[in-house]
Amino acid sequence: MNSSTLLSRTGFAGLFFFSTLACAQGTPGGKPPGPPPEAVAACTGKAVGASVSFTGRRGETVTGICEKIGDVLAARPAGGPPPAK
Repeated sequence: MNSSTLLSRTGFAGLFFFSTLACAQGTPGGKPPGPPPEAVAACTGKAVGASVSFTGRRGETVTGICEKIGDVLAARPAGGPPPAK
């Protein structure tokens, strides 16, 4: 095996390892994080499709619709999640 073949194989293995590691860093087991507690609390006692509003983590007012997200009912913000600051 010549040095360029070895380098390309080890480079590919390293790339695969680090890309897999990066994808799994969200939570243990590689699962995506669930909805924030504020979004879950806003839909407590509500039905799927109910309009709700709640105070977000940055103090902003978030409006949305209650939807089943995984196995919980939570508010999905209208227009998507608020932009990161």
